[in-house]
Amino acid sequence: MFGWEFPPYNSGGLGPACQGLARALAAQNIELVFVLPKQLGDFREPFRFRFANVLNMKIAEINALLVPYITSQKYALLRSGMSVDGNYAPTLYEEVRRYAYLARAIAEQEEHDVIHAHDWLSFGAGMEAQDVSGKPFVAHIHATEVDRTAGHVNQYIYDREREGMYTANAVATVSDHTKHVVIDHYGIEERKIHVVHNGVLTDGLEYGRSTGPGFRQLKRMGYKVVLFLGRITIMKGPDYFIHAAKKVLEYDSKVIFVMTGSGDMEGEMMDLAASLGIADKVIFTGFLRGAERLQAYRDADLFVMPSVSEPFGLVPLESLLLDTPVLISKQSGVSEVLSHALKADFWDVDDIADKILSVVEHPSLKSELARNGKRQAQSCTWEKAANRCIQIYNCL
Repeated sequence: MFGWEFPPYNSGGLGPACQGLARALAAQNIELVFVLPKQLGDFREPFRFRFANVLNMKIAEINALLVPYITSQKYALLRSGMSVDGNYAPTLYEEVRRYAYLARAIAEQEEHDVIHAHDWLSFGAGMEAQDVSGKPFVAHIHATEVDRTAGHVNQYIYDREREGMYTANAVATVSDHTKHVVIDHYGIEERKIHVVHNGVLTDGLEYGRSTGPGFRQLKRMGYKVVLFLGRITIMKGPDYFIHAAKKVLEYDSKVIFVMTGSGDMEGEMMDLAASLGIADKVIFTGFLRGAERLQAYRDADLFVMPSVSEPFGLVPLESLLLDTPVLISKQSGVSEVLSHALKADFWDVDDIADKILSVVEHPSLKSELARNGKRQAQSCTWEKAANRCIQIYNCL
């Protein structure tokens, strides 16, 4: 299994998804070797790790571009040869190619029956392993370039995704939504595509225990808290969240909107909140991990995910497991597995605002959505995803 990141060294949801699936496969007695491009630390997991020792790469926490989530504008700068922030800016594509080359040697050394690679950054590694071993290759799509850039694709990334999916013996998509993106925008045959819905990891979710003050002082003052948690980038719809906040505050001034995360649109969203005259009611926390992230979920009266295009979306499941109801985009994969959730079109800020007001003004609605949604989230397990993958392997 080839991946680009793994918790705690992850920049988004790809790492936790790889972790959840790998653990569940190991629990089903699958002998798994997880391959990463470099070693950042020691991992304690029920399977082995191998690391492609990328040359001339220092291990350090820096503002670098070697992450799976990046804007199409920055990719355009990379391709033009211009310098952008991060010491590794000119070498992202080179590092992906080098990972693929070194993965070939690992595939020669490790006995294996199936190759499984996650997203475009690892597809080259999967294809090299397939070429040297002749074993079947599964390309697992967690997000496409079409999703990440709202249709304004970087051609290089798009071509790598398409090549990986065409070369693969089978394609796994995290939702039916993503399956149709792959068919419609990449021309992949439907017969080779299999939907594998994500599960949710419950590690560290300590229900009911307070980890700090959070926003409790605001709540004691009578405020309701509405949470956005995710990358602040175009596919996540942060601008629709801010515009909906403006409409809500026109009716109820005792609501605080919290935007947790980081991304290329963070500064733009701060400017938007200021221009709409609601900067005093919108809090930007930056990227949160661990206990602070869990506390943000617990303090919220409602979690909102207004994604323009969301292949799946693990964060609503985390929110529900922590007893906070969710309002999600109809354009998200997770909407396929959640019926006890409020849903709206990402662009319909009037509908989003109406649903926010309904929850913050009606405690009984909040309670029902939280209770029933939690029960449904608990049924979304990585064991189910692993069993689906095993079915795919057995058909290859």
